[in-house]
Amino acid sequence: IISGAIYQEQARHRFQLELEFVQCLANPNYLNFLAQRGYLREKPFVNYLKYLLYWKEPEYAKFLKYPHCLHMLELLQYEHFRKELVNAQCTKFIDEQQILHWQHYSRKRTRLQQALVEQQQQHQPQAPSHGNTTSK
Repeated sequence: IISGAIYQEQARHRFQLELEFVQCLANPNYLNFLAQRGYLREKPFVNYLKYLLYWKEPEYAKFLKYPHCLHMLELLQYEHFRKELVNAQCTKFIDEQQILHWQHYSRKRTRLQQALVEQQQQHQPQAPSHGNTTSK
């Protein structure tokens, strides 16, 4: 029983560490840091990035706060992308593109929500008006 509890605790800890690390991959500046220090050239690290692809499965992806990290994880599977991350201009470009995407997404989501509210209001049955007019 004790060894099972220890295993569960270790599994929970590993899950949390991998969740945190995968989400860090959404940050282009962190990717630049990894690239400049040579991690992205090391075979064991590249293999680890491949292993982490399991986070794309819905039963794991539902825990992500920053789902954009999955796109970056996918791109990290390509050697050319890993090499380009050493370049600060590449990192800056990715960062700017993310910001533009989020801004566009936020505006689009707000418009969709407003349209949905308006549509719901149009389809609500109107309550009959009961005027309190008295005839004299």
